[in-house]
Formats: sequence, structure tokens, C-alpha cells
Amino acid sequence: MSRIREGLARKNRIVIKIGSSSLVHTNTQNLDYTKMEKLVRFLCDLRNQGKDVILVSSGAIAVGAKALGLFERPRTTSLKQACAAVGQGQLMMIYQKLFYEYHQGSAQVLLTFDVITSEERRRNSINTFNELLQLGVIPIVNENDTVATEEIEFGDNDTLSAIVAALVKADCLILLSDIDGLYTDDPHYNKEAVLISEVEDISPELMEMAKGVSTNLGTGGMATKLTAASIATAMGADMVILNGQRIEILSELFQGADVGTLFHAKPSPDFKLENYLKEVHK
Repeated sequence: MSRIREGLARKNRIVIKIGSSSLVHTNTQNLDYTKMEKLVRFLCDLRNQGKDVILVSSGAIAVGAKALGLFERPRTTSLKQACAAVGQGQLMMIYQKLFYEYHQGSAQVLLTFDVITSEERRRNSINTFNELLQLGVIPIVNENDTVATEEIEFGDNDTLSAIVAALVKADCLILLSDIDGLYTDDPHYNKEAVLISEVEDISPELMEMAKGVSTNLGTGGMATKLTAASIATAMGADMVILNGQRIEILSELFQGADVGTLFHAKPSPDFKLENYLKEVHK
């Protein structure tokens, strides 16, 4: 067990992102309520320990598509937006009901890329996040897919979660996906691929290796997760990729277990979020 893994339990401001593929039953693509309840319970327990918690949750389009009786993921922008409009409300209703059962306040925060790139709107977002956290509320963040013109702006919320972590100066970012972590190759196709436990530096070779590694349901692949890691670690946060099929893995992580892939924080003295935003939206 590394010293950094032991130190995860002492993190005070944590951003957790859960992808669409981790929210649903694999065979039906319907929401997995048991898994959502376990996630909410864990987040509430973190709050009860005095930690600040932010949840970045995908799933609005997937939930909306199911509610509208669509049998495959929508392809056109207008249909994605319509699904998001239906699904986001349903998703938030479920989250708020679950948080309410644990006497925990929650709030919806929808962001678009233009909000983050505008200095004034970004500052307003930071103020809102800080006020919510000070009030003990757990913000639930998603991209505002109903008005966004490109769903891939934030890379299935991987990059969005890192941007949120930077906005609130989090010290830990956790990405829950449908893969165990960063591998030496795509484990979906190469059975010889080996899981990488810890990453000290995000090299160009590492970025190249991650290209083409995808998840089953969401739009983000491993490349977007490394982009998120480059933002989070440079800002000063440790980042971990975990397989979200078992929510219990979060408890194991905070107990120091060697699960997932841990990216070590490498704070950059001249870190500026604006510089990373330009790279993301090239």
C-alpha cells in the first residue's frame, strides 16, 4: 500500500464522477436503483465525516431515451437534447429522493462550455459551488445537454469533472467508469493487457496508448480520462479511475486498497484552467 493511497482517506474536498454505463443494468440499460442508493449512501457518509462532496453524474440522455421508448442511443443533436430534457428531470428526482432519505441536501448544477470559458460566468459558478458546499449541500453536476450543441464538449463528463475539481480546488477526483482503470492496452480486445496501479507522470506515450480505448455506453473513452487527469493533477488533486460496477469499491479505495489507477497530483505553480480549456476545445 502506497503512502498516497493511505492519504486518500484524509482528502477533504472530493469530486466523484459516475458515467452512464455505471448507472444502469448492463442487460436492459434501465437505471440500477440499488447501485444509485449505495452511491448516495456513500456520499452522505463522506459528508457526515465533514468532507465537501460534489457528484458529477451522466445519464440524462440515456434515461430520457429509455423514457421515450427509444431502443438505441439517439444520434442527432436535437434528439439528444430532447432526451436530455426528459431524462435530466427524472434523474434529479431520483437523486433528490435518495438524498432526502439520508437527510442530506442536494442541488442541481447544469454547466455548458461557454459558462466555463467566460470569466464572469466561471466566477459566478465558483461562488455558487462554494456557497452550496458551505451550506452542507451536495451539488449534482451535469452538462446542460438540452442546450449544448456538442455533447462531446466535455467528453462524457470526464473533462467536466476535472474542470469542476479545478473550480472548487478539490484535492481528490474519482472517475467511476466501466473499466478497472488504465491498462497497457484495451482490455476489451487484448487479454494480455495489464492494469497500471499508479501513474506519476502523464507522458505523450501514455496519451497515445490510451487512444481508442472506449467504454460500453458513454461517449468518453480512456483519452478523455487522461485529459481529466492532466487537469486534475496539474491543479493539485490526486485522481483515481475505478470500475463503477461495484459501488463498494469506493469504500475500499478510502481504506487504502490497491484498486483502480491512481494518478499522483503534480501541482503546477503556473496552472491556469484557461490554458487547458483551449486545448480541450481545439
